[in-house]
Amino acid sequence: MEIKHTALAGTLESSDIQFTLSKGTGVEVNLDSQVEKQFGNQIRKVITDLLAAYDIKDVTVRAVDKGALDCTIKARLIAAIQRATDTKNQPNWEVLG
Repeated sequence: MEIKHTALAGTLESSDIQFTLSKGTGVEVNLDSQVEKQFGNQIRKVITDLLAAYDIKDVTVRAVDKGALDCTIKARLIAAIQRATDTKNQPNWEVLG
């Protein structure tokens, strides 16, 4: 799947995460998190696994984490992906499995 334009999802509130997705070369994940030392690898894994499930190979991801749980990370990233790929009205339920 191809990123068509830059998209944003999420907030900077406590227990949330904000994603900005834009066109890129390869998968680049820039993570800014207060809990990066403890959970940075897990957050990156959730992000890269979901991008792989959507078959997105060229994207720059900026993630500003404020202590979000995995389920929140997935929900916000799915919203950003659907906005960036213009598939808001075509949910891909298989990626949740």
